[in-house]
Amino acid sequence: MSSSAPPVSENRPSRSPFAGPGEQGRQLWRAAGEAVLAGALVLLTYQGELWIEARLMGGAPALALVGVVLVLVRRRFPVAGVLGLAALMAVVPAVALLTAVASYTAARQLETPRRRAGLLLGAAASAMAVCAVSAPYLELGSWLFGLALSSVLAVITVVVPGLVGIAAGQQDRLLRALRERTAAAEEAQRLADSESRVRERSRIAAEMHDLVGHRLSLVSLHAGGLEMALLREAPGLRDEAAVVGRAARDAMQELREVLGVLGPLARDTGTDALTDATGTRADIEALVEESRGVGIPVEFCWEGHDLDARPARVRRAVHRVVRESLTNVHRYATGAHVTVVVRHTDERVEVRVRNGVPPVPPAAATGLGSGRGLTGLRERVALLNGSLEAHRTPGGGFAVTAGLPADPGPGTETGETAGTAPYDDGPAAVDAPGSGLSAFQRRLAGAVTGLLGLVGVGVMMLFGVLLVSHSRYDLAYQSPEKPRVGMAKEQVQRAVAPDDDMARAAAAGREPPRPASATGCLYPYTDRAEGGRLEIVRYCFGSDTLIAIDRFTVPIVTEKATEPPHGSRTHD
Repeated sequence: MSSSAPPVSENRPSRSPFAGPGEQGRQLWRAAGEAVLAGALVLLTYQGELWIEARLMGGAPALALVGVVLVLVRRRFPVAGVLGLAALMAVVPAVALLTAVASYTAARQLETPRRRAGLLLGAAASAMAVCAVSAPYLELGSWLFGLALSSVLAVITVVVPGLVGIAAGQQDRLLRALRERTAAAEEAQRLADSESRVRERSRIAAEMHDLVGHRLSLVSLHAGGLEMALLREAPGLRDEAAVVGRAARDAMQELREVLGVLGPLARDTGTDALTDATGTRADIEALVEESRGVGIPVEFCWEGHDLDARPARVRRAVHRVVRESLTNVHRYATGAHVTVVVRHTDERVEVRVRNGVPPVPPAAATGLGSGRGLTGLRERVALLNGSLEAHRTPGGGFAVTAGLPADPGPGTETGETAGTAPYDDGPAAVDAPGSGLSAFQRRLAGAVTGLLGLVGVGVMMLFGVLLVSHSRYDLAYQSPEKPRVGMAKEQVQRAVAPDDDMARAAAAGREPPRPASATGCLYPYTDRAEGGRLEIVRYCFGSDTLIAIDRFTVPIVTEKATEPPHGSRTHD
């Protein structure tokens, strides 16, 4: 029956009357369990307050059922639940514990101090007003007694649980704010560390470009001059010079790719630097046109929307897959027919590059390839939770197929290689309080705490009601004008306690004779006893006028019916 703090959620709120703000699902099982517990609490309280509910005749069960319904919808309608139960408690005190539960839940759920204070004060005031008005009609006592009884119940079941709920709600919000601040601080630290690594990698890339790139440029330049000189002097050595030149150019290209890895995560360095248009339809069409320009027949097909709204890491992966596949066709299947297909759906992006058999068999391998192209592609796609397949086709060609999630979500790799994985994850998750305990253990602890709290409220309520009940007639029916012979019946009823069936039964057979002109007698409730005998006061009326006041005593323990009455009396 205890209430938990509403979790923070960005999802659409539930429309169930049994769920609180941010909770998902209809919560029917929880509502069924709470209904059983609420019924048990009502029955237990009803046994302790039977003398009050008995005056409602058959209305008490129906009103108790209304109280069970109100406590079930307290999360969805906290204000209505508390106010309704508080007013109902003034008539049916058996729902007092349910009022305590609703007050605790509402005070913990509401965040505005003014609303919390207004709800608690309004609920207490409504309980006191209803009880003060209904007490005379239910023959519980005067309005003063009803006010005293409702004040005790309101303080114990509305104000005290509400204050505890306010403290619990403030603790929940404080812990949530601390967790958010911790997460923000860790995210800021992560971004600062990532920026430091990016700057260091950029510095290393710049130094490699200045040192190694310059040397390779000189080698390529001298290889070109040597090739031109050997064209006239030693034509037989010209091919060797051409091989050196090609090796230098390939080394420069591979160096640029490596520098792209070491450069900033959001872009590549070198002449093939990636931009915001990388991986879009226009970018892939540009790659296809470059291949067509060198004599490669390429057929291009794009299905679905453009990728300009997708994350940059997805677009870069698409660009890399198409570029590396076309580069392999240039090297090993020159002149072969190529098909490039990009299919974009709401969930995935699929890239397929397939080439047929080249018209001229490729030249003998020069050994200049690194052998890392497809391996690097496979690693890049895997970092985005995708897959890549590269295999020969039955006709003798080659096919590369990659499947990527359209939105990898947080936590996937944002860098260029697997080496950046430890540094580019999403924000670190912050454990909730009590993460060392299982969810079942936390719920069990909360349920035990709630039951102990209800036991405490029940004990306080019992002592409070007993205290008020003990002084009910001394407090509620004291009148400035004492009953006297000749007073109207209505005045007497306002001045004394209502007629009590137990007092009437105790007086039967032991009371003095009634006056001959008496048309009816009133036996007010009494608890005055001395020496094992109970003192009873009888008011007899004739034509709605008090004609006799008799005081007599009867034994508290029932005696045999054959014994003569011992009651002594005085007649006023």
